[in-house]
Amino acid sequence: MGLRDLAYSAYERRLAARIDQERRPRHIGVIMDGNRRWAKAVGQHIAEGHQRGADKIHDLLEWCEEAGVEVVTLWLFSTDNLNRPAAELEDLLRIIEGAVRSLAETGRWRIRTVGALDLMPGEFSRSLKEITAETTANPGLVVNAAIGYGGRKEIADAVRSLLCEHADRGTSIEDLAQIIDVEHITEHLYTAGQPEPDLIIRTSGEQRLSGFMLWQSAHSEFYFCEAYWPAFRKIDFLRALRDFAQRQRRYGA
Repeated sequence: MGLRDLAYSAYERRLAARIDQERRPRHIGVIMDGNRRWAKAVGQHIAEGHQRGADKIHDLLEWCEEAGVEVVTLWLFSTDNLNRPAAELEDLLRIIEGAVRSLAETGRWRIRTVGALDLMPGEFSRSLKEITAETTANPGLVVNAAIGYGGRKEIADAVRSLLCEHADRGTSIEDLAQIIDVEHITEHLYTAGQPEPDLIIRTSGEQRLSGFMLWQSAHSEFYFCEAYWPAFRKIDFLRALRDFAQRQRRYGA
C-alpha cells in the first residue's frame, strides 16, 4: 500500500470515528448525477460513464450497511431520460438491467422498483419485475431502484390510486373531499410503508432535487457533493454522514 493510500485510510478511519452513531439516517436517497460528465472528463464514451456509475452502487450499499442504514433509494432513471438519443437510451437501459441483476445476485439486499415501469419498454419492465421478485426474502437493507421515476408523476399516481380506491368503495367525491389528508396520499406513494428519507445526497455539484422524492423530502436533510458519481468515494459518503449528524433537525420549526 502506497503512502497516499495509507493517508487515505487513516483519514477515512478518523472520519468514521467522528460520526455520532446515534444520529445516523435510517433512509438515504441518492441522486447519482454526473456519469456523462465524468466520461467526457476522462475521455471515455458516455456508456462507460453509465457503467462506472452502475458499478459504484455495490460500494455505496456496502457503506450503507456498515453505517446501519435501513433503506436506500437510488435514482437510476428519470422520466426525462426517455428523451435521450436512442443509442444512449439503449445502452443505459441495458446497463440498468445489468446493475439490478448484479445487486440481486448477491442475495444480500431486497430490491424494489419504484417508478412508472409502464412507461418503459415491455421486455425491460418484465425482466426487472422477475429479477426483483427473487429478492423479497433477502435479509439485508431495502434498495429502492427508482426507474421511470419523476416526483410529480409519483404524486399524480398516488392521487389517482387514491381516487380509484375510493371509487371502488362507492365513496362520493364530496365525501372524499371531506376526509382526504396528507396520510391518505402518503399511503399511495411508491414508497408507502417506508420511513421518509432522512438524508438525500446529490453528486456532481448540482444543488437541486430535480423532482426527486418531492413529497417524501419535506423534512429531509440535503448534502451536495462536487464529485461526479463514478468518482464518489467512501470519504465523500462519510462526510455526508458527518454533516447529517451535526445538523439540528427542526422539522419546520
